[in-house]
Amino acid sequence: DPVKYCRDAVKSRYPKGTECGICLTGDNLEFHHYHSFAAVYQKWLLLNKVVIKTVEDMVEHRDTFIEDNEQVLLHECVTLCKKHHAALHRIYGKKPCLSTSAKQARWVERQRLKHQPAE
Repeated sequence: DPVKYCRDAVKSRYPKGTECGICLTGDNLEFHHYHSFAAVYQKWLLLNKVVIKTVEDMVEHRDTFIEDNEQVLLHECVTLCKKHHAALHRIYGKKPCLSTSAKQARWVERQRLKHQPAE
C-alpha cells in the first residue's frame, strides 16, 4: 500500500502532542491530519503524473512527496483524544475532503474554547 509506505516513512516526524488539543487529557491520544494523508497523496500523484506500480516506484517518489507536502503532513494537524477524534470524524466523515481542512481546524478551536476552563 503506497499510502501506508509513505505514512510510515514520515510518522516518526509527527509533532504528536502530550494532551488533547480540545480537552487537555493525556489519555488515548491520536494524531489527526486536517488534510487526509491518502487524499493528499492521491492528489500529488495526479498533479505530478506519477504512477506507482512497484515498491521501487514508491521508494523513488516517497521522499519527494513528503518534501512537497511537509506543511500539511507535519504542521496542519492536531493531537486529539480518541473521543474528540471520533467526534470530528462523525462530523466530517471517515475520509474528510481536502476542502474541509480549515473547517476542521475551526471546529477544533471552537471545541477547545468550550472545554477548557476560563482563566
